[in-house]
Amino acid sequence: MNARRMQTSSLAPLALVAALAILGGCVAMEGHYPAKGDARPHPGVAQAHAYPIHGIDISRWQGEIDWTAVKGAGTRFVYMKATEGGDHVDPAFLRNWEGARRAGVPRGAYHFVYWCRPAHEQAVWFKQHIPNDPDALPPVLDVEWNGHSRSCPQKIDRALALEKIQLMLTELEQLTGKKPVIYTDITFHKDVLEGEFNNYPYWIRSTAALPETRYANRPWAFWQFTTTGRVPGIKGDVDRNAFFGNEGQFDGWRQGEFDIGTRRWDKPKPVPPQPSPGPERPAAPAVSRIPGSVAPVAASAFQPADQEVAAAD
Repeated sequence: MNARRMQTSSLAPLALVAALAILGGCVAMEGHYPAKGDARPHPGVAQAHAYPIHGIDISRWQGEIDWTAVKGAGTRFVYMKATEGGDHVDPAFLRNWEGARRAGVPRGAYHFVYWCRPAHEQAVWFKQHIPNDPDALPPVLDVEWNGHSRSCPQKIDRALALEKIQLMLTELEQLTGKKPVIYTDITFHKDVLEGEFNNYPYWIRSTAALPETRYANRPWAFWQFTTTGRVPGIKGDVDRNAFFGNEGQFDGWRQGEFDIGTRRWDKPKPVPPQPSPGPERPAAPAVSRIPGSVAPVAASAFQPADQEVAAAD
């Protein structure tokens, strides 16, 4: 998810998809989703069209959305921007959340990390602004550098970034009862995430080449393969994404029985959502962990002077 807009099939189908990509044409590449397209299709990501389960991610930049048309085009899931930092809520979030629910599109929320704000505050802010819907997809933590930010354009130390990510992942899992997904781009992954958080599912952006070639062969759960997608019900560009697996794995993940980070089938014990700590109530104690999750860590001691969050992206 760009801040400004923002296992495999057999070889024969993949070769066919690649050949269609070379021939060009938005619809010709679509395979499973003939109603969808791409304003600027890239042959380097043609393989994405061989995966059977596709979804989108959105924010206020997509404007008013006809969710019935989005559903009718075959959209299997949507992630939508909910919050950023510790004091910004996407103004279209609740409208999109309810619209997707009414249309029957599985939906989840993502939080865009602001590196100049304490991690705990951001996790609590996210919890305070997402509906407590048991059928919601697991939350997403969007981690990327934001050089466009007016108040926090700088990169922070890798160790500090990892500490903040670990704390937010742990708290999001405790607050929602679901193992979060990590979204990232090529630069941030290389700077910070290579070799880290290997038990978590990764959602990675690669719009001109296979993800494995850009992310040091990291296994991925979701692949954002274009930022110029065309989907009925949405005016203009929209990010399109492919899920790595099959129908059984997708359904198992949604039901909490398949861990798309570790690729293991487990029926975890439910992790009850925890109340958000308030000024008169200390943080809830750590809860039991689901398979593949990490142990809670101590709260970050990072207390930057600049607490201002960038204007809505």
